[in-house]
Amino acid sequence: MSVSLSTGHQSEYVEPDTLVMQPVAMRTDSGYRSYSRKVWLVAAKDLRIEMRAKEILGVMAAFSILAVIIFGMAFDLRVPRSEMVAPGVLWGILLFTGLLGLNRSFSGEMDRQTLLALLLTPVDRSAIYLGKLLANLCFMVVAALILLPVMLFIFDVNFFSPWILLTILLGIFGYISVGTLFAALTVGIRSRESMLPILLLPVLAPLFMAGLKMTELVIDARSLASFQNWLGMLVAFDLIFFTAALLVFDLLWEDI
Repeated sequence: MSVSLSTGHQSEYVEPDTLVMQPVAMRTDSGYRSYSRKVWLVAAKDLRIEMRAKEILGVMAAFSILAVIIFGMAFDLRVPRSEMVAPGVLWGILLFTGLLGLNRSFSGEMDRQTLLALLLTPVDRSAIYLGKLLANLCFMVVAALILLPVMLFIFDVNFFSPWILLTILLGIFGYISVGTLFAALTVGIRSRESMLPILLLPVLAPLFMAGLKMTELVIDARSLASFQNWLGMLVAFDLIFFTAALLVFDLLWEDI
């Protein structure tokens, strides 16, 4: 005697031998809005931590102010015109101030033991990179806004020209684009605080040179034709290295 139960629809029986083994994939939301939200969540996490701990912006601001004062005293008795040295001082301080923030970008995750949890989140690695870049960009822009008035007070040089501000913004974006990648690259090295500037500063030489020359030419009231090549060099550096960093970042932890 057998009993047959009807379920209302016919189901086809599949032999076990015909089943195909496939890896389990976690379903994640897709689309531009979802991706942007994940980028912002990574950046907002770092911004919230900084608002509570104040371990990056405070150090960057203090270093930049002290560096301007020291350079101002060093060049005061030796240079006839402050415009001759102010652009170099500005870009030198920006470079070394940025290193303080970049060092903490991923090393802070290591100290809090949250780096592995961040990498295991079901998001594309490029979203982590963009989130870190956005947070570092905010820190660097705030530090620059603190630095420029101090430069005006110590060196009596006005850097609030639209072209100079555009130059600084382009320089900061290119700097942070490369720096965030190198900060992730050196996070597993014991001497990462010393390795980061050794690896990063040679790559930034074209950016530093273009930003410095364009700032000098704008201060000297030169025409647009005299610095448009340097402006193009800044834009090309930003586009090339931002795209390369975005593509390469996923390969840094491909085995995790």
